[in-house]
Amino acid sequence: MAESEDLSNSSSNSSSREDMHFFEGVEKLLEIWFEPSTACKNADLRKIPRPMWDALLKTVRCEIISFTRNDQIDAYVLSESSMFVSKRRWILKTCGTTTPLQCFEPLLRLAAEIAGYTEIEDLFYSRKNYKRPELQVSPHRGFDEEVAFLDSFFDDGRAYSLGAINRDCWHLYTLSRGGGGSKILKRNNHLHQLMEQHHSQQLQQQQEDDDVQQLDAQLIEASMQPDPDQTIEILMTDLDPSVMAIFTKDVCTTAKEATQKSGIHRLLPGMVIDDYLFDPCGYSMNGISKNCGKKYKEGCYMTIHITPEREFSYVSFESNVASSDYGELIKRVTRTFQPGKFIVTVFANKTSIAANANREIEHLGTIDQWKRRDIQYSRFASYDLTYAQYCKYPS
Repeated sequence: MAESEDLSNSSSNSSSREDMHFFEGVEKLLEIWFEPSTACKNADLRKIPRPMWDALLKTVRCEIISFTRNDQIDAYVLSESSMFVSKRRWILKTCGTTTPLQCFEPLLRLAAEIAGYTEIEDLFYSRKNYKRPELQVSPHRGFDEEVAFLDSFFDDGRAYSLGAINRDCWHLYTLSRGGGGSKILKRNNHLHQLMEQHHSQQLQQQQEDDDVQQLDAQLIEASMQPDPDQTIEILMTDLDPSVMAIFTKDVCTTAKEATQKSGIHRLLPGMVIDDYLFDPCGYSMNGISKNCGKKYKEGCYMTIHITPEREFSYVSFESNVASSDYGELIKRVTRTFQPGKFIVTVFANKTSIAANANREIEHLGTIDQWKRRDIQYSRFASYDLTYAQYCKYPS
């Protein structure tokens, strides 16, 4: 993570050390899937060049510090967390006082003008509740403001909050569609016209096909099962100080040393790890799978981000590696970082081997020394979502 923010000029009346030195580890996570283009078969988000990503991330208030790639995915470690770019999936995860929603419109322009995409298939924006929400800037000062921002682009968005809203909770904005890509609202006239213009240009060749061929193509597409997809997040707070000390320059001099000493390299074997240890403290890593199979066309990844300071310690783990038993992965992660409490979320579509994650987690009333305090289950058009919150007992 980036260096902690200096709040010495804060208007807060408190003179505690936390007010003088604070960093918001909680990330804002934006994931967008673009609709496959039949008119532009070579559409690919990885066509967007590095300088354009640099410029886009300036609007978010972060920058690229490291990069790795394979045939399926480009993975960027950022000054505040991570970005992953695949053929048609884009993921941005940023912490601190970053503003990821500010890059939404520029991203759509790049997707249309360079990558060849004119419609969004699915969108997920999520985050845990902030520890210090008053430090955030627009449009991230509250979930209501974030929802209003996204609603200005979509007429089919839905917002949810899971967990106890007066304690630990998790917010989600996603799309509710009856099928097909999500159109940008016309009240964003300039952007809508841009997307429609590119869409019309791509469809000119298709207009030469007869109605029967178009109908056959639509029937074939409708009968196709979606590629399996799943994501697990484990968001941890109140972490063991002795574990967190590993992610400081006082204990480790390099990121590789911190990765090895903490055991992060053993969490998901078969990952190519790109890690970074911040000065004086903080840690980020991306992992991309050496081989996750042909079924996962957008690539498999993991990412971990650590804010180690005792007063506001925070660790996030995220991966889309498929599993029919996430319980074992949750155990490995929580044993590695020893949180006082944590939230687990699992998204899985119908073709994923993780489709029964809700039943699995429902039977995980306790995980080692952590007891489940809350569990919720939601079914969306394309995905099922399981949310659970655990605390170290006897807390």
